[in-house]
Amino acid sequence: MNRGLLLRFENLVQLRGARRQLHALSSREVYGAQWKPVQLSAHPVRSLLLHPQLWPKHRLFSAALPQCRHLATKEETKKKKKKIPVMRGEVEIRQKMTVEELAQAMGKDIDHIYEALLYTDINLDSVEPDSILSEDHIKIIVQKSGMKYKSAKLKEEKERKNTDAVKRPPSDPAVLTPRPPVVTILGHVDHGKTTLLDSLRKTQVASMEAGGITQHIGAFIVHMPSGEKITFLDTPGHAAFSAMRARGTNVTDIVILVVAAEDGVMQQTIESIQHAKNAGVPLILAINKCDKPEADPERVKKELLAHDVVCEEFGGDVQAVNISALKGENLMVLAEATVALAEMLELKADATGLVEGTIIESRKDKGKGPLTTAIIQRGTLRKGCVLVAGKTWAKVRFLFDENGKAVDAASPGIPVEIMGWKESPSAGDEILEVESEQRAQEVMAWRTYVEHQEKMKKDLEVIEAKQREHRLEYEKKQQKMAHLTWRQRKAVLYKANKHLMFSRPKERTEMDENMLSLIVKGDVDGSVEAILNILDSYDCEDECKLDIVYFGMGDISENDINLAEAFNGVIFGFSVKANESIKKLADKKGIKIKLHNIIYKLIEDLKDELNSRLPPAVVETTIGEASVLDTFSVTVGKNKIPVAGCRVHKGLLDRKMKFKLIRNRDVIWKGCLSSLKHHKEDVQVIKMGMDCGLSLDKNLEFSIGDEIICYEEKEVQQTTSWDPGF
Repeated sequence: MNRGLLLRFENLVQLRGARRQLHALSSREVYGAQWKPVQLSAHPVRSLLLHPQLWPKHRLFSAALPQCRHLATKEETKKKKKKIPVMRGEVEIRQKMTVEELAQAMGKDIDHIYEALLYTDINLDSVEPDSILSEDHIKIIVQKSGMKYKSAKLKEEKERKNTDAVKRPPSDPAVLTPRPPVVTILGHVDHGKTTLLDSLRKTQVASMEAGGITQHIGAFIVHMPSGEKITFLDTPGHAAFSAMRARGTNVTDIVILVVAAEDGVMQQTIESIQHAKNAGVPLILAINKCDKPEADPERVKKELLAHDVVCEEFGGDVQAVNISALKGENLMVLAEATVALAEMLELKADATGLVEGTIIESRKDKGKGPLTTAIIQRGTLRKGCVLVAGKTWAKVRFLFDENGKAVDAASPGIPVEIMGWKESPSAGDEILEVESEQRAQEVMAWRTYVEHQEKMKKDLEVIEAKQREHRLEYEKKQQKMAHLTWRQRKAVLYKANKHLMFSRPKERTEMDENMLSLIVKGDVDGSVEAILNILDSYDCEDECKLDIVYFGMGDISENDINLAEAFNGVIFGFSVKANESIKKLADKKGIKIKLHNIIYKLIEDLKDELNSRLPPAVVETTIGEASVLDTFSVTVGKNKIPVAGCRVHKGLLDRKMKFKLIRNRDVIWKGCLSSLKHHKEDVQVIKMGMDCGLSLDKNLEFSIGDEIICYEEKEVQQTTSWDPGF
């Protein structure tokens, strides 16, 4: 008996060992194991078990690793994982540490830092591993973790050498040579600025403009019969292009203010006068459309007196010329007045040395790449010159005049189109020539560094403002929990913020239906700038949120379609195109592409799109009114139902409609009627002057003098209250 028990016990031990080995094999990827049948010693007659003859450890790994990646077990992973030493002593802290850096310094994981932040006034929802912590918060986290802190020795950062490109010092007057005057034509929209310039150039610029409205700056040279040259800048008069007009006056010598004789002084006329005053540029008044019967040039001159524009006949210094741009009347008189004023100003420039200039406009061309229209102010621009402007640079490949013809050089006062930019610079950027491409890259590196430093400074200001806001909230919460013990406070804080601990990384939230995402594309930089300036005035976020996902220059591309699809957005294009393949792709993905050539039509379309995103408003239309003259109750089963005896004094009561009960001018109930009777008979409609009895779908007591209003609800499309200003 005892021997049988011993044999069974030995057999169980053998089975347990075999089970352990089988379990080990199932949890590891063992390659090259050789199986062979093994007979159990206790009971030779019993069945055989497959028992693996494992290779030695070094042979196993040498065979497995060349064939495939080794899959480690949890135990091996723990051994291989580099343990961060937990510091029980002092933690070296410094200013502007991120959450991740503090966790490493403390020897903790990031979740530990998040848990410690529960004791601070920081909103955990806005904290990421790369978020910068203030010194006070760092100290609190270290103390709450049971550690001490010490300030790290500040390493003195070497002040980075300024490698930016700068203007040359003033030139010697002896080397200065006369240059053409740069004249900007300003005025209200549709007062004839482009027609005037068209007549001077003898070309058909006005006929090519969309809707007869100038959409961006044009820079041209006009050759006078006497041999003089005048560089004209034609700026848009539409309200949307205020920034372009300001940019035009900053590079000009003389401003010709065009005012229509029949319209007089308008909004953009006043703005143009202000731009000229701010730039300190002299004015010449051109009173246009004097050929019309309703023209009144004297009224225009008198209106301008209110804006400190005093013509010569009133004792001022502003020349006034009555013209007709369409018929070409008195244009030579205007040109001679411009030349005379330029001679008085003695306009000269240095045509030698490194080039300096200003970008008037920037655009992208499919074949030529980024192109810029610029006015040269110093030096002579030639092919091969290396230029820097804003955050990009160029090695000049080609130069073009206003007619698109290639030119070899451009001297001061001459407008020129430059080809060879790495990226499109912004309109208004200053152009400076540098010695070499390496020098241009140094300038770009410095400007990128300065931009990064400024961004960090702004981000820090925003963070500090948010922290102050959350500190106030934190202090209020602390006051509410002042009566609790520290254990109770910890439990309350943990429960309140528990959902934030496990919400990282942030999952992308669903798109708000009440949001319009925009992709804005324009032909030139100035057009995009004008549209963005208009969108900046949007102040109806409570109605519909406006999100500008992307903006840039050039035709609509596949990337724009993909962006619009990702953000459920709409593409607005200004003076750009979308080829057939792009349109088909947009139709397939259900993306709207809205193309316009006139700025105010684009804004109207944008407002329509905003209106379509607004939820419909429910409007109540009153159908009838009745007064409660008496009250009584009717027993139905075991329930007493209040009934009102009413008389209709306006309109009619329709049982299908909705009703509301008004008492002392307050609405105390809204809903449907449960019954409507006339002489004990159920009816659908009670007309004016008739008596009736009615009960509500809610057992609500009536009072004599209550008003019963029958009304109908209709959904009406809302319109945005946003006013872009024109």
